[in-house]
Amino acid sequence: MARTVVVEEHGGPEALKLVDREVGEPGPGEIRIRQKAVGLNFIDTYQRSGLYKLDLPHALGMEGAGVVEAVGDGVAHLKPGDRAAYAATPPGAYAEARVMSAAHVCPLPEGISFEQAAAMMLQGMTVEYLFHRIVPLERGDTVLFHAAAGGVGQIACGWARSEGIELIGTAGSDEKCEMALAAGAAHCINYRTDDFVAGVKKITGGKGVRAVMDGVGKDTFQGSLDCLRPVGMMMSFGNASGPVPPISLLDLAAKSLQVTRPTLFTFLADFDTCQEMGKHLFTKALSGEVQVNIGQRFALEDVAEAHRALEARETAGSTILTL
Repeated sequence: MARTVVVEEHGGPEALKLVDREVGEPGPGEIRIRQKAVGLNFIDTYQRSGLYKLDLPHALGMEGAGVVEAVGDGVAHLKPGDRAAYAATPPGAYAEARVMSAAHVCPLPEGISFEQAAAMMLQGMTVEYLFHRIVPLERGDTVLFHAAAGGVGQIACGWARSEGIELIGTAGSDEKCEMALAAGAAHCINYRTDDFVAGVKKITGGKGVRAVMDGVGKDTFQGSLDCLRPVGMMMSFGNASGPVPPISLLDLAAKSLQVTRPTLFTFLADFDTCQEMGKHLFTKALSGEVQVNIGQRFALEDVAEAHRALEARETAGSTILTL
């Protein structure tokens, strides 16, 4: 048996229930992992609320780290006793132990703790694809990254600095702006006191940025388009403030703008790509170029409190559940 957080009906944080579940043995292509830490992400709140539909009842959680207890037939890259970490579908990480597909699970090198890994797998591989798998960003490019003091944002700040990319961040307070700057942002705009569009134009001398990386959604989308230079790329990868309303393609025509709505799991669907992205992330972390700031830790039984803090934007850095 393993304590597991499930949702039986979509709703607020109160919909999260802690139950005991049988774990079982791994089948072909699967592993059983005893988890040490689990990461929380905004996508978890979308699945809990029903914005992203799940067949209920369903466990939640998309990333975790721990020790492999058993492997099924056909699993060659992991063995019992290995340290491992993952970002994966379907959800089910909010658990002491689980059986899952091995394809999305990466061997975890020594030098990265379970808590660090749980805090960075989904967020860090999101940053990896934003910087390397959508448009060819190059040293000297300037990008805009919203919510730069959050878990994804702080990893992105360090990643940009390591690649010679000038990152302009936005955050909701002067304190959070300082966090983004410390993490590697070249500039940070307090969107509560300043117009981020005007700030970006001032920083870039009116030219705009090569790309916008926007996980906020509705509240920032139109302003983000205004920040792009001609033929710039709008990467809308999240909806923290709500879904982006429909737009007309003609809105993009004046500057020949590009818009994409990528998801991490499109990239992770290929085994080789998943393992390559994990290794790239671990290399960045081990070198110190990317540092994971765990801003909040909650016990598994306090998961509802963790969701409330996440949705109220009261968090900074990554949030994890400890087991």
